[in-house]
Amino acid sequence: MNFTLLVVVLLTAIAFVGIVIALSNAIAPRSYNAQKMEPYECGIPTRGKSWMQFRVGYYLFAILFLMFEVETVFLFPWAVITRELGVAGLFSVLFFLIILILGLAYAWRKGALEWK
Repeated sequence: MNFTLLVVVLLTAIAFVGIVIALSNAIAPRSYNAQKMEPYECGIPTRGKSWMQFRVGYYLFAILFLMFEVETVFLFPWAVITRELGVAGLFSVLFFLIILILGLAYAWRKGALEWK
């Protein structure tokens, strides 16, 4: 197999990226002052400690949100080819949904969805 075209494309891409970065550094406007070098935190100076702990419930809520977002991503391809899969595809998706519903019921029962 001849990889000449692949090598040419890769070298062209690397050269293009390098030229664009070098050109950007050469012509970009520059202004330096002490305020630009400070860390950005919403423009308001902090008082006291900036680090604080969050309750585990916030993280659990975020994980549950991501779980159901991933469920949606998995359901789209299934919906596109649902006729081709037949009954076996229907049962596999039903099994998938049952597991997710059981997970939601468990989280609901444990109070993970209550915002305190």
